[in-house]
Amino acid sequence: MTQMVRKQIYIEKRQRAQIKRAAKAQGLSEAELIRRAIDQKLAGGSKGLPRDPAAWARARAVMRALQTQGPLPARQRSWTREELYEERESRHGERPD
Repeated sequence: MTQMVRKQIYIEKRQRAQIKRAAKAQGLSEAELIRRAIDQKLAGGSKGLPRDPAAWARARAVMRALQTQGPLPARQRSWTREELYEERESRHGERPD
């Protein structure tokens, strides 16, 4: 196991709240979340959102479930494309192409 070194730092209250929420959402301890954030920042990976494999797995599962349902039958819709165009035209004064 990697030897740990204790560091004491000061953070803002909003940062404390963000760390608590993110750690809970990702199923990590606050310390592990902070260690990963440090590694990511020092590795130059600070661009974009942090990767969350569990979130991607959930998103893929939802997309696959929707895909297996196939397209919605027209009879389930309560509107037509023409009605949508007309509604938008009435709000914005122009019809989309």
